Amino acid sequence: MAEASPTRIAQDVVLSVAGLTKRFDDTLAVSGLDLEVRAGDFYGIVGPNGAGKTTTLSMITGLLRPDSGTVVVHGSNVWSDPVIAKRNMGVLPDRLRLFDRLTGAQLLYYAGILRGLDGATVRKRSADLARAFGLEEAMGRLVSDYSAGMTKKVALAAAMIHSPRLLVLDEPFESVDPVSAATVTDILKKYAAAGGTVVLSSHSMDLVQRICDHVAVVVNGEILADGTMDEVRDGKTLEDRFIQLAGGLQTAEGLQWLHNFST
Repeated sequence: MAEASPTRIAQDVVLSVAGLTKRFDDTLAVSGLDLEVRAGDFYGIVGPNGAGKTTTLSMITGLLRPDSGTVVVHGSNVWSDPVIAKRNMGVLPDRLRLFDRLTGAQLLYYAGILRGLDGATVRKRSADLARAFGLEEAMGRLVSDYSAGMTKKVALAAAMIHSPRLLVLDEPFESVDPVSAATVTDILKKYAAAGGTVVLSSHSMDLVQRICDHVAVVVNGEILADGTMDEVRDGKTLEDRFIQLAGGLQTAEGLQWLHNFST
């Protein structure tokens, strides 16, 4: 891997993960994972289903206790100093659950007040976020009536309302239409350009290659490669490099019958 530039070394480490391990019965979901993410990084975590991406992000955000290892967010340990660590994070978890009997406006107000913002600030930021995400017409409706894509956008707005240093997003573009995905991408890129840090997981190699500047490839709970996008790709597409790292394409045996079509 290429040596880090002096500029990058000087940047603040926003997220430091060391020796993170999680086992579920006999299954080792995450195995001694190490990761370092710096201010301004747009960091993608990619891997197949069951690779340990969601488990890793759940431990990073304090939603799941690791068996061993440490997670430090902007100098605060997520498990020994959770209040301060979580104050610096905005989280979009997997299998999203919201208070969906609230309207969109009520949900954002609730999220902002819980984060310690005053009412006037919450209302101003809610209006700004609704406009940015194209939710202005939906803010008076119950979240339970939202489409999957609208629900994802209002949840992302709730994660951003307190202007955190770090956004941790698990599959943020799942169920989001292409136009909305482009809007969300633009918002996240501007956030990172201003010094915010984004860590997201995705199954879409093409999307991660287009929007992220750093990437980690996770397979079987281990990081097989991480670094800048160019370092990890090594002259290939991210998908081709991922397939190479993961051991190549699997040959499908025993499906010859599929080539004999029914009459």
